[in-house]
Amino acid sequence: MGKTLATMLTMTTFGTWLRGDARGWVDDGVIRPPHVGLEEADRKKMRYPPFLFSSNELLAVGQFIGESLTARLKQRIYGLTVQIWHVHLVVGASSESLSTVVKCAKDAVRWGLRVNQPIWTKGYDKRYCFDEQSVRRRIEYVERHNIDLGLSARPWPFIELPKFG
Repeated sequence: MGKTLATMLTMTTFGTWLRGDARGWVDDGVIRPPHVGLEEADRKKMRYPPFLFSSNELLAVGQFIGESLTARLKQRIYGLTVQIWHVHLVVGASSESLSTVVKCAKDAVRWGLRVNQPIWTKGYDKRYCFDEQSVRRRIEYVERHNIDLGLSARPWPFIELPKFG
């Protein structure tokens, strides 16, 4: 395995992917099957309703993320899509920890939207890219989400194409 060239990060919004979810769920890195009772129990514990971005906010949320990551962490962004219940972000390898990158992105949205409830679930998913082909596949996956929304593949000016050595 070579060095990490990029990582795709996925962040979900509050209450939209609970333990036991019918789509499957992850616990300690292990994919678990649906469990209706567990999902219902978690839903009952929620002190706030699930959070969804409105379709009118998607571009602004992406702008908050991109401006914060590029200005504060000098992070290279190869792909970004903001959906109503999740965000996919492909970032170049960096000396910053992924947890720092995710915290910066989530905080930027929290600050930008100024809502009075939790926006994000705890944690995030990460998919490492060790070769050019995997980087390109992750970027194409993210770009397809934007196109499906009727946007351009790269709707923000801070998105750059990766340069491989």
